[in-house]
Amino acid sequence: MPPLITQHDLENRIHDFLAAHDPGSTDRLDFLRARFDAGLAWLHYPPGLGGLGLPRDRQPIAEKAFAAAGAPDNGPRRIGIGLGMAAPTILAFGSDEQKQRWLRPLWCGEEVWCQLFSEPGAGSDLAALATRAVRDGDDWVVNGQKVWTSMAHEARWAILVTRTDPDVPKHQGMTYFVLDMTAPGVEVRPLRQITGEAEFNEVFLTDVRIPDSQRLGAVGEGWKVAQTTLMNERVAIGGGASPRESGMIGVLAKTWRENEKVRDAALHDRLMTLWVAAEAARLTAQRLSAQLAAGQPGPEGSAAKYAFATLNQQISGLELELLGEEALRYDDWTMRRPDTVDFVGRSPGYRYLRSKGNSIEGGTSEILLNIIAERVLGLPGEIRADKDVAWKDLPR
Repeated sequence: MPPLITQHDLENRIHDFLAAHDPGSTDRLDFLRARFDAGLAWLHYPPGLGGLGLPRDRQPIAEKAFAAAGAPDNGPRRIGIGLGMAAPTILAFGSDEQKQRWLRPLWCGEEVWCQLFSEPGAGSDLAALATRAVRDGDDWVVNGQKVWTSMAHEARWAILVTRTDPDVPKHQGMTYFVLDMTAPGVEVRPLRQITGEAEFNEVFLTDVRIPDSQRLGAVGEGWKVAQTTLMNERVAIGGGASPRESGMIGVLAKTWRENEKVRDAALHDRLMTLWVAAEAARLTAQRLSAQLAAGQPGPEGSAAKYAFATLNQQISGLELELLGEEALRYDDWTMRRPDTVDFVGRSPGYRYLRSKGNSIEGGTSEILLNIIAERVLGLPGEIRADKDVAWKDLPR
C-alpha cells in the first residue's frame, strides 16, 4: 500500500516543483510535461500516468496553487474531449503501452482528440451504428461515416466505435478503437450550423486501416467501453461546478436588472423560476462532483446533462423576450471553425441558437430521460423489440 499523502505533503510537493520549474522562465510545454511527470497533472490518476493516486477532491488544491504561481494551463476547453472522454476510457480499458503512449501528450495539450460515435443513419440510437470494421491480418479495415464531430478538423486522434459483427444483436457486435486522424482514407468536412459557424464536422472513413494494437477493450465489447466514455461525457457537459448566478443564468439576471422598462410581474415570475432551477442544478452538480470523488460517474450524470440542456434553452429564450427587437441583431455570421464554445461572451442570438444543440450533443434528451427513468428511478424499461435480433436483420 503506497504511503499516505496528506494535504500538507501535497502542498510541499507543489512548492518544491514550482521552485524547480519557474513558470515565468520555463517553456510552456516543458513545464506541462514536467508537471505530468511529477504526478501533479490529474492527481487521482495512478503514479506514472500523471497522478499520485489521490482522491479527486484534492485536485482543486493543485489548480489553486498553480494558478496563484502564474503557471500555464493545458488549454482545457480546447482539449475537453480528450480530458473528459478519451482519457478515462483509455485509463479503464487501455493496455499499459496504450496508456503510456497517449495520456501524456493528451493532458499536455500536444495532441487533440475527437469522438467518432454519431452516425447519420443511427439517429439518437448509438447501438444502431453501421460503420464497419473488418479484420485483415494485424489490422482492421474501416468504412463508414460519422457526424456531429467536434474538433475533428484539429484532432490527431479519435475514439471510434464500429460494427465488427453484424450477425449478433446490435449491442453485442461493436468494437472500440483509437483512430489516427491523419491515416489515409480519413476525410473531414465542416458542417455549418444555424449559428453560422462550423463547430462540428462530418467524417468519412474509406478503407482506413487501424492496427489491432489500437483497439480498446475486447472484440465485441465496444458497447461496454462506450458506456464509460458516455458517462464521463455527460458529467463533463452538465456536471461542472460553478459559482452562484454564473453562466447563462447570470447573463439573464444582468439583462433583467439593466432593462427596467421591460419588467412586469409575469416575466419576473418566469425569471425567478429559472433562477431557482439553475441554483438547484448547480447544487446538484456539486453533489455529483462529490460522488465522483469517491468513484466513477454513474447514470446520475445523465440528469445533470438533461438539466443543463433544458435550462440553457429556456434561459436563452427568456433573454430574447426581454430584449425584444434588440435581440434580433446577430453579432457575427462569419463562417469560422472555432475550437471552443463561448455562451457568455457571445450575443443573445448566438446563445439562443447554440443552445438548441445542447439537447442533442452528449446523448439526446430523449435517451437521457430513458436512462433516468430506468437506471436512476428504477422504473420499468422501455419495450425493445429489437434487442434479440441480429443487427443485419434490423430495418434501416
